[in-house]
Amino acid sequence: MKAKKTAIIGGTGLTQLPELDVISEQAVETPLGMTSGLLTEGKWHGNEVIFLARHGHPHSVPPHKINYRANLLALQQCGVDAIIAVNAVGGITEAMVSGHIAVPHQVIDYTWGRESTYFDGEFMPLDHVDLTFPYDEVLRQKLLSEATAAGFLVSGAGVYGATQGPRLETIAEISRMERDGCDLVGMTGMPEAALARELGIPYASICLVVNPAAGKAEGEITMEQIRAVLNGGMEQVKGLLSHFLMAE
Repeated sequence: MKAKKTAIIGGTGLTQLPELDVISEQAVETPLGMTSGLLTEGKWHGNEVIFLARHGHPHSVPPHKINYRANLLALQQCGVDAIIAVNAVGGITEAMVSGHIAVPHQVIDYTWGRESTYFDGEFMPLDHVDLTFPYDEVLRQKLLSEATAAGFLVSGAGVYGATQGPRLETIAEISRMERDGCDLVGMTGMPEAALARELGIPYASICLVVNPAAGKAEGEITMEQIRAVLNGGMEQVKGLLSHFLMAE
């Protein structure tokens, strides 16, 4: 896949992209409000890249208050050809241990009350999009191909369960999600994927597992444990993004 301009949406642990040779940085107001962070445009390995921290920088906007519609609309207005979302997640199934990277292929949406469509009868007329395959398969396979070429151990599939946040989940909730078929749990995967589909922009996610989900390890989950994994794990994620862009 040849992407002329790639958007990278950074999540928890990735609020800046120092590798980017910055050309411009601006707050963007759309007809649906302000983006949740600055749009930083620059070059990386000679490719045009736009970086957006979905929680803002510093990390301050909670998952349920992110203006997902403004974020994706602003990226469309900037002419991006593909979006790679980076998500910090909890691991539910056995393979999804702390520090592991997955490129999910499916999503289950447990969120509620979020502005989740452009086709609301106000901003745009009512319409429906197919979300049978919520992530762009060509983009997913490109990421997986570059991960293999670079020697990264990455899961090429996984079901992402999107929860409301900002609190973490209970053991019972994670048990339910596991019965539903979820491998990963995060708070920002939806409505982002659906909005990208409504705009016709190829979208894929790189998930870094930063903790075992509730009940999957002894004791409670602490932010200290999560931060310890984020520090090294996001370097691996940036390594994958670097190889992806070098191949463009």
